[in-house]
Amino acid sequence: MVGCPFVQTVMRAVDLIRKKRDSGEHSREEIDFLISGYTRGEIPDYQMSAWLMATWLRGLSGAEIASLTEAMLHSGEVITFPELPGKKVDKHSTGGVGDKTSLILAPIVAAGGVNVPMISGRGLGHTGGTLDKLEAIPGFNTALSLKEFREVLGKCGMALIGQTAEIAPADKKIYALRDVTSTVENIGLICASIMSKKMAEGIDALVLDVKTGSGAFMQREEDSVRLAELMVETARRMGKKAVALITDMDQPLGRFAGHSNEVIESIEVLRGRGAPDLRELSIELSAWMFYLGERTESMDEGRVLAEKLIASGEALAKFRQAIALQRGDARVIDDYALLLQAKNRKEVKSRSTGYLSATNCMQFGIALAMLGGGREKKEDTIDPGVGVEFHKRIGDRVTAGETLVTIHYNSDAKLGDATHLIENSFVFFDQPTPPKKLVRRLVGA
Repeated sequence: MVGCPFVQTVMRAVDLIRKKRDSGEHSREEIDFLISGYTRGEIPDYQMSAWLMATWLRGLSGAEIASLTEAMLHSGEVITFPELPGKKVDKHSTGGVGDKTSLILAPIVAAGGVNVPMISGRGLGHTGGTLDKLEAIPGFNTALSLKEFREVLGKCGMALIGQTAEIAPADKKIYALRDVTSTVENIGLICASIMSKKMAEGIDALVLDVKTGSGAFMQREEDSVRLAELMVETARRMGKKAVALITDMDQPLGRFAGHSNEVIESIEVLRGRGAPDLRELSIELSAWMFYLGERTESMDEGRVLAEKLIASGEALAKFRQAIALQRGDARVIDDYALLLQAKNRKEVKSRSTGYLSATNCMQFGIALAMLGGGREKKEDTIDPGVGVEFHKRIGDRVTAGETLVTIHYNSDAKLGDATHLIENSFVFFDQPTPPKKLVRRLVGA
C-alpha cells in the first residue's frame, strides 16, 4: 500500500480563533492568513470579532505584534515623498476626553517648516477622533485620494486625512470593528493599529502621546509605559526616530469635549488663548516634532519657535490654508457660528462642598457618546454640536450648587442617563490634592 507522503494543512479562521482562545501563539503565516482574508472579505466580521476578543483576553507576544503590524502595514500601499524637501514628522495620541492637540500642533509645526503628513482615525470607544472633529468644519474633506494628499501636503506642509483604500486597509476595517466589540484596550492591537498607519505615511520621525489615567485606554501608568516602549521599539526597528510622552488623562484635556466645541477651542489656542493645559501640551508636542525633525537643535528652541508661530499668527494662517485646501469652509476661523451647535443646555451642579480631587474621566466620554457625540454602534452618525463643557479642574475649591459641567445637547432621549454618569464622576476631599504633572514621563527621549 502506498501512502500519501504528506497532508497539506488548510488554514481555517475557526481553528485560529480556537488556537488564540486556548492561549496559543500564532505564526507569521497564520496572522498573514487572518489579516489578508479579512481584508479581502473572505473572513466575515463575526469571525474576526471572535478572534479580536480571544486576542484581547489572551494577549499577543512580541513576535505576534510585529507580525500583525507588518501584515496590516503591507495590506496596502506604503507612501514615500521623494519630491518633498525637509523632514516628515507625525504625532499620534492614544486618545482621551477633550484631546484635540492634532488640530493645534499640525499648523504650528507646518508653519515652522516641518512637513506633517497625518493619517488619523475616528472616535474609538469613549474617545473622540481627529477625523470626526475636522468634519465638524463644513465641507472639510478627510477622504482625500493619495494624489490629493500629496498635493495638499506639498502646498501647505500639512494634510490630515483618514485611511484611504490604499493605506493599511486591514487596519481600517479592524479599527471600526474593535470600537463596537469592546476590544479596544489591548496593548498589542493598539500598537499594531497605530504603527501600521504611521509607518505607511512615509515619515522620518514620530512623536507619541500615550495617555494614562481614568480617561485613558491604559489607565495604569505602568501599562501606558509598556505600550509606549513597544511603539518606540517598533518605530526604531523600522528605521524611524521616535519618542513617547506619558501624559495625564485623569481629567479632560482643555475645557471642552464634543466636536464643534473642540474645533473652536483649538482655534482659540492658535490665537494665543485657550485652556492652559491644552496650550502647554500642544507646545510641548510641537517642540518634540521640531526637534526630531531637525528643525531645532534643542527642545527649548522648539518651544520658543512654537510660541513665536502662535504669537505671529502664522500657525493660525496655516490652519486656515489647510482647511481651504481640504475644501472646508475656512470662514470658521473667524465665525464660529458656521459650526453646528446644540440647541439645548443643561447645567450639572455639585452636590458637595470641598476640593475636587479626582474625576472618572472615562464616564465623561461615555456620556458624550450617549448624547450623540460619539459612536455606540459601528454605523452611528455623530452629532458634532453635542458637547460637554467643564468648569472645574482637579484642585479647585467647589461649593455645593456650583456648576461643574454644562451639557450641550439636542435630544433628551438619554439625557437623564448621561447626566447621572457625569454627576457621579467627581470626587471631593476636604483638603486640596497636589496637582499632577501634565507630562509624567518620557520614553525613548
